[in-house]
Parts: sequence; C-alpha cells; structure tokens
Amino acid sequence: MEQQPHQPGPVLALELAGAALVPDVGGKAANLGELMRAGLRVPAGFVLTTRAYRQATAAAGLDAVHAALAATAPDDLPRLAALAADARERVLASDVPAGIADAVRAACAALGPDTPVAVRSSATAEDLPFASFAGQQDTFLNVAGADDVVEAVRRCWASLWTDRAVSYRATHGIAPSAVALAVVVQRMVDAAVAGVLFTANPVTGRRHEAVIDASPGLGEAVVSGAVNPDRFVVDSATGKVTERRIGSKGVAVRPRPGGGTEQVSVPGAGPGPCLDDAQLAELELLGRRAELHFGAPQDLEWAIDGRGTLWLTQSRPITTLYPLPSRRRVPDGPRAYFCFSLAQGLTRPLTPMGLACFRLIASSVARAAHFDVPVPRDGPPPYAEAGQRIFFDLTPVVRSSVGRAVVPRVFDVMEARSAAVLRRLFEDPRLSVTVRSPWPVLRHVAPVAARARVPETLLRGLVRPEAALRRVEKFGERFRAALAVPAGSTPVQRLDHVERILAKELFAVVPSIIPLPALGFALLAGAGKLLGSGAGPGSLQTVLRGLPHNVTTEMDLALWQLASAIRADDAAAALFDGSAVDGAGPDGEGPDDGVLAELAGRYRARKLPAVAQSGLAGFLGRYGHRAVAEIDVGMPRWSDDPSHILGVLANYLRLEDPGQAPDGLFTKAAKEAEAQVERLAGAAGERSRLRAALVRAALKRTRLFAGLRELPKYHIVEALAAVRGQLLVVGTALAAAGSISAPDDVFFLDLAEAREGLTGTPLQHLVAQRRGDYAQELGRRHIPRVLLSDGTEPEAVHAARPGTGPATPGLLTGAPASAGTATAPARVILEPRGARLEPGEILVAPSTDPGWTPLFLTAGGLVMEMGGPNSHGAVVAREYGIPAVVGVPDATTLISTGQRITVDGAAGTVVPAMSAEEVKRSTSRRTVEP
Repeated sequence: MEQQPHQPGPVLALELAGAALVPDVGGKAANLGELMRAGLRVPAGFVLTTRAYRQATAAAGLDAVHAALAATAPDDLPRLAALAADARERVLASDVPAGIADAVRAACAALGPDTPVAVRSSATAEDLPFASFAGQQDTFLNVAGADDVVEAVRRCWASLWTDRAVSYRATHGIAPSAVALAVVVQRMVDAAVAGVLFTANPVTGRRHEAVIDASPGLGEAVVSGAVNPDRFVVDSATGKVTERRIGSKGVAVRPRPGGGTEQVSVPGAGPGPCLDDAQLAELELLGRRAELHFGAPQDLEWAIDGRGTLWLTQSRPITTLYPLPSRRRVPDGPRAYFCFSLAQGLTRPLTPMGLACFRLIASSVARAAHFDVPVPRDGPPPYAEAGQRIFFDLTPVVRSSVGRAVVPRVFDVMEARSAAVLRRLFEDPRLSVTVRSPWPVLRHVAPVAARARVPETLLRGLVRPEAALRRVEKFGERFRAALAVPAGSTPVQRLDHVERILAKELFAVVPSIIPLPALGFALLAGAGKLLGSGAGPGSLQTVLRGLPHNVTTEMDLALWQLASAIRADDAAAALFDGSAVDGAGPDGEGPDDGVLAELAGRYRARKLPAVAQSGLAGFLGRYGHRAVAEIDVGMPRWSDDPSHILGVLANYLRLEDPGQAPDGLFTKAAKEAEAQVERLAGAAGERSRLRAALVRAALKRTRLFAGLRELPKYHIVEALAAVRGQLLVVGTALAAAGSISAPDDVFFLDLAEAREGLTGTPLQHLVAQRRGDYAQELGRRHIPRVLLSDGTEPEAVHAARPGTGPATPGLLTGAPASAGTATAPARVILEPRGARLEPGEILVAPSTDPGWTPLFLTAGGLVMEMGGPNSHGAVVAREYGIPAVVGVPDATTLISTGQRITVDGAAGTVVPAMSAEEVKRSTSRRTVEP
C-alpha cells in the first residue's frame, strides 16, 4: 500500500516547514523554513498550520460565505466587501480550541518566557511564484505574553477575509474555499535598521542589480510607506554601489514597552545613510544566496539588530519581472530581443501549438535566407520565447551599421515606440557596431528577393500596375488551392499536411505581395519629394483614405451591409437589439453575452430569420477564418464561434445617424482622396508638366497598391485557419484514443507531442499544466517591447530617468496616425470579444489586429498603446477618416472608460477634454525639475 504523506499537527517548528508543506503552512512559512534549512539566519519560531485554522473555524459557517463569494463577480466590490465582513465576524466569534491554545502557549514558552514575537499570516495562496499577495493579510508586531499571542492568532485568521484580500483573490481567480491560513510566530528582532531587498531591479528588470531600501527601526516603516527610506542599488557582478539616494527618514517604528509598536520622530536622521558599504555587501550576498536557493529573484525583508547581526524575516518571489527569453543556443554577450507578438498587435500569450507553428514558419523563412537551422521545430537561431510570447534576437541588427540605418526607419512607420527604444540601444557600449559591411545582409536578403522575383514585381508595378494586381489575385487562388487536404487523410497524414503548409507554403506569401504596397508607400514619399513645399502638412495623408484593394476594409464594409439588411428586417432587428429574447443589456446597450450566445446557437441550428441566417453564413463563408488574436492557431475562428461578430452587428445597429453610415463615409473618403491626387498634381504642374504627370502617376499607384498591405496577413491567417481545422480533426482522434480529454486540448501540445499522442501516450497531465500556465500569463498586462538578456527593459530604464515623463499634466503623446480631432467619451477595451462600443466613442486599446477593426466603423477616434503611422490600426483608421494616435504609452491605464478626451490625430496628442484649459495654464507656468 502506498504510504500517505504525513500531515503535520496544528503547531509545527518553523525549521520543519518547507515547499512540500505549502498547503499546510502557507507560502510565507514555507519560504522561511527553506531559508533556515539553507543556512541563512532567520529568527526562531513556530507555525500554526492550516489544520489549526480549519479546526477553529469548522463551526463558523464559512461554507455559505465561500459559495456566495464564488458566485460574486470580481468587480462587484460592495458585495465582496459585505461578504468579507461577514466572514471576519464569523471567525472572530469562533473560540480557539483549547488544544490549539495550549500548544501555542507551550511553543511560546520554548522561545522564552514573555519573549516578544511577531505574529504573521501565511496563506496557502501567498508568496507563490505567480502572485506574491504581499500585504493582503495582517501582521502583529511585538506581541508579548502567550495569551496575547493566542488573540493575535485569532485576528490573523480573521484577516484572511479583509476586503483587500478577498478582492485580490477574486481578481486572480482563486476559489474562496481553496484558501486557508497558517500563522507564523517568530521571535522579534529589535531592529536598529531594517528594510527590504530585491535581488533584481523590479523597475528596470535588471537581474544583476540588487535594490535595497533601508530606514532606522522596524521594517514596518519601509513596508507600509510611512517613511522615505534610503535607497541603494548594488551591481551584483562587481559589488559596486551604483546608486545612493538618501531619504529623509523622519520617523521610525519602534517596539513599545508592554507590546505593540509606535511611530516616533527621528530628528536628524536624514543627512547620512543608515547602512555602510560593508552592510550593503553583506545584504547583497545574503539576497543572492536566497535567490540561488529558490532559483528565482526574491523580495526579502531583513533587519539588523543592535549588535549588527543581520536577519532575514521574509522571502517571496518577485512576481512582476518579465520572464527571460529562452533559447536553445545562446551566443555569448548581451542580447537584445524584440517582441514580435506585440508588433502583431497581440498582447495575450500564444498557445503552445500556436508557438510551435510559428517556430516552423520562422525556420522556413530563415532557411530560405540561407541561415543554418539545425532543428526546424525548435525555430531558427534568432527565435526566442518569453512569457509564452514570440521574441526575435535583434542583436545582429543593433551591431550592424546597415541594420541601424534601415530597421529603425521601418519601425518608425510600423511601431514608433519600438523604434525609439531601439535607437536608445545604440548608446549602449556593450552593443556597439561590429559589422560595417552591407554584404552579410545582402547575402541573406538577395536569395529571398530573387526566389520571389521581387525586382520583376516592382518593375511590373511601375509599368503595368493592373497586370501586377492580377498576378496578386492569381497567387491567392493558387495559395488557397494548396491549403486543401486530400480526402480520407489519416490523422498522421493531416499532421504531415499541417507541417507542409507551415514549412513550405506560407513562405511565399509575404515576398509575393509585400513589394507592391512597399512600392506604393515609396511612390508616396517620392511624390512628396517632387512636391516639396507644395505639399502642405498632412496633405499626402489624405491620399491614403478610402483605399481600394484593402481586404480588411472590404470585410468591415461587408459586415456593415449585413447590419443594414438586418436593420431593414423587423424580426431580425428585434433579435439583435435583445427585445425578442430575454436578456437585453443594461441601459439600452443591446444584447448581453447570454443573448449573443443564444443567437449563436440559433445560427448553428439555422433558426435565425432568413436575412440574418443567409447573410451571416455568407459573411463567415468568406471571412470566418479570421479571429481576434488570429495569428495563434489555438484561438477560435469566427466560424467556430460567431458570438463576437453577432455582438459587432448589434453594435452597428445602434448607429442611428445616416450621415455616419460607414459605407457612405468610405465612399466620400475615396472621392476626397482622388480629388486630392488631382490637387497635388495641379500644384506640381505649376513647376512643370512633367512633374505634374509624375506626381499623378505616383499617387495613383500609391492608391492602387497601398491597400494591399493587409493582404499578406489575410492569406497567412487563411493558412493558419486551415491548419487549425486539421489540428481539430487530429485532436478529435487524440480524444477518442484517450490521450487528451477534449479535441481542443491539442492546442496545448506541440506537433511532435500530437504525433506521440496518436500512438496512445497519455498527455492529460501535460495539457493541464500548460492550461494553468497559460491562464496565469493571460493576466499579465505589461509586455516589454524590447528585452535584454539580463532582464533589462530599456523602455523602463528610460522612463525611470528624471524628466522623461509628460511635461504637461494630463497630456499624452504618441505618433500621429490619422488626421483630425475628436472629443468624446473614451471606451477602454482590452479584449474585443464581447466588447461594446457606443457610436462615436473613442476606442482606447493596447493594440489591434484585423479582429478588432469591425469596432472601428462606429468609433469616433482611436488611441493605441502600440503601433506607428503604417501599423494596421493606423491604416484602417485613415481609411475610415477616424482621428487616431498610436504608440501612446500606458494609454489603457491612464485613460478610463467614460472620461471625455480629445484626440488630435495630426499632432499625436490625447488630452482630457474637461481639463484642456487647465493644461494650457499649466503649460504657461511649467518649470523644469532638476
């Protein structure tokens, strides 16, 4: 018979706690026990285990509170607070069982009669690798006397149900019944100086820097923010103190005679540091030992007593650091990685199968460019992953004179913020130029250009533009034909077909099409040169409105036409405004998620009114391969789940002003653009007839070709949708074989594992682990655009420097993307599926891909954290005539839904509309801080 692990009793010596006992002792106690066993100095103490908590609260009736909390939405703060208060009252009203109280008294006696102790909570969902839960429960310091310790324990148990702790757990999706509380009781350190130590810089991400905050007295002053502490930064590699910032340290927290603590003034504490270099070196070494033991950067609390002895009182992982890029073959020296996921408008993680597909795609591109790719399934040498997102090693670009000249200029129009970060890397002496010749670049680029016949395409675009367009259409037909799988294919053959699409077919898409839109934008720039001062500010941008041959615009307008047909049909319109089914959204916002799910069910059952049924089927037949976050094969397509599209249709039906109808606006924009071409040609004609002819020809070709910018991604997504379809068939076979639980579990495997599963290997445990990891990454909001191999985020380093923030309070700046101004309420949307955007509202988003653009049709303006003037969102916004500013740092956190803002798409500014006069006044009296 298998031996069951020993369950500890209600009280356990602290040195016996450890990682294996987290369910019994909580994260804080487990980490302290680990530190003690690693030989680090930790004050002696004991733990009341979760068994003690459960025994003490068994009769408190918490099950009912657990159920009510589980049924409450994380954003319903008043309801959460009421339930939390109920739970606290129940716990405080419960008696501490006599056996537990006696065990506490015996353990206190073992520490020494009336020895002052610290009583700290240690929750089972605390100090974990993915969430530290710092400060969510209560701590009681300088508790003297066993009876007072027992009472402090009871109050600790109750603090599991503080408002902040309950809200924090609800936000992180932790079930109320799954958490319990242990309590750590430790001998107090009578601290002369105390504080916190981060073994990696939590602001810049640098793994080789220790950051130390220190102040006289107990560390509570630093942790609670009651004092402006001294701050030191120590380079872990050299031991040098690279930064000293002396705080005012005007107060200290001291033990109070008889128990408890008090805040006292510390006159004259400010001028000098409270730690010397020897103490800083000892702290840094101690932190490094803790980090080495836990295998991850740590956030530690420490204290130095009156005799100069250093103690560690707490250790938890730093959960805010972005993971380091992982690669199988890493060259020596510092590396700079660019986040490809963000450049594609994707802030969420990719599924494991989505990443596996991109490794093959990237390998096919690298091999075509004559790079060595030893194992294609691992990706090419520059490929890396971090936080389940795609990164590429840009170090060769940064260290090449050609790369420095070309790539930032490409980023200027595609992703302006990344361009700025990349240029700042040029100042880093560790990334100095080592390759000055253009030949290494040409050696890789020329074969790709020759294989794709790029020179021929460019020449044809100049001389025979209509013929160039027809070749693009024929390529699309051949490409779609290559995606079809032979009838009767086995699951293994379907995997072979998937790998053929990814490793061979997809490569041709970009070089076969992108030269034409590149030519279009080059001709636009050339026309600007010919016009010189004759082209006023923003005059060329008008030429890019209402572009033909833009498949994303065509898709959005097709959806609008479907909405118009539904509006004209009373039965269909009643369904989409929610009046024909039970579940209209609040305040007339149209159908809620339940109604949309019901509409999707009716569509699948072919029970929608005819105009909606046939119209939606036609739309999905052409565009159903698209999706939000569509570069990830693990994401459902619109044809899999049409709920998002149904919600967009409902959104369109709320647009009541005929003058704002998107199809009319698009037609008007196209006419304005054509008229602008003639005006600019006329302006050029004032200098010469030849110049006029050249400007007209260049701008007409710009309009013909620029819209094709969206087509390569459209075809790539077509291929990924075909891959997804085949993988779902394979997933069905895997589920039938018992290797996975459900067909869509296949997206939490890679291609090799899927093949292994077809042989009968059980993979459920692997899928469950990866689903958990994926769910954690879904909650990550901050994704670095550029990340160095030591964890440094260059953008964060720059932002942390004095004087780099906005000079005008309230004013946000970015890259101008689409001219015009709009003043309206903002709508912050992080995830477009199910989002509601009222007509005329300004859409504020982290980034966008084509899955977002149906929202653009009714938006009054656009603000994006990512992007440049020629990024996807900017291009579509211009075509619709929507004022847009892109590349606005932290827009989704600095702007709130409902806030009225003014977007100036020509100036690249966003300002709170109600404080515009305030901003003007503040500008006039602005001073520059040192």
